Amino acid sequence: MNLLRSVQAVAGASDPDGAGQIDWTAVATAAKSATDPGDLDLSEAERSGYATDVRDARDRLRSLGGLDFDVPATIEIQSRHHWIDANVETFRRVMRPVEAEVSVAFPNATRMVNTGSMAFVLSFLGSHVLGQYDPLLLAEGDDADHGLYFVHPNIVAAARELDVDYPRFRRWIAFHEVTHAAEFGAAPWLSDHLESRMEDGLEMLANGRFDRDAFQDLDVAMTAVEGYAELLMDRAFDAEYADLRAKLDARRRGGGPLARVARRLLGLGMKRRQYERGAAFFEAVADRRGLAAAGTVWDRPQHLPTAAELDDPDRWLARVDP
Repeated sequence: MNLLRSVQAVAGASDPDGAGQIDWTAVATAAKSATDPGDLDLSEAERSGYATDVRDARDRLRSLGGLDFDVPATIEIQSRHHWIDANVETFRRVMRPVEAEVSVAFPNATRMVNTGSMAFVLSFLGSHVLGQYDPLLLAEGDDADHGLYFVHPNIVAAARELDVDYPRFRRWIAFHEVTHAAEFGAAPWLSDHLESRMEDGLEMLANGRFDRDAFQDLDVAMTAVEGYAELLMDRAFDAEYADLRAKLDARRRGGGPLARVARRLLGLGMKRRQYERGAAFFEAVADRRGLAAAGTVWDRPQHLPTAAELDDPDRWLARVDP
């Protein structure tokens, strides 16, 4: 880590193109300078282990969930710096509508603050994210490939912190991320649905208004995505997982005072609620009608639960009748 270089990158934030409120080159430099990249010196057995975990998760999820999907062609075992580089462009795409529309009285100071804020976000997440399925939301062009990432130093560190067997923990994370690939593969409409809701909400924000409906729809859809993943990964995993679930849930809630503040600022508490609320919904559906009934949520956008149905699975079952 080089905190001085990180501060210098933020302090020198500029706008060479004259079109943005954030210097994304400086964001990447500052975030990586403030983050230990971690060790990526994997043995051949470890690399083979990741490949086997992904392949086995794909086969188990296809068989158990009855979902037609494949894993992305791009599967990367990353350092923390690799993850930051991979996600800078994602953050840039999401922020582009707001950057283009919002005008400020003190552009240089605003750019420096915004650059520092984004660098902090990416640095914090880069040190905590274990794995990621990247659906490439708001990406330009239809031929872009989704990505499946595993942040190896974070997986090793989390296994040590939680006092669990590393290969078993790594396998469980692989099942979780491949489940997201299964969801987006089984629902070709899902990316467009999320993008439209995101674009509507961001456009309103850029014009100084808050579109409650758009953001509620986005929250409901992401609750379904995270909840179904929790259900399917647990039922597909080919070993005992209760201790992993309990310890990872505690990790999502825990950390030191700074980590807890950061989680609140970044909305990670909301993400944890999405996991819990969505998992409870799909567990109830699967217990009543079976796993295949839960999977019909991906048949069409109209099958997504409403906010009210997430707390009343019987209401969703009566409407969708899977």
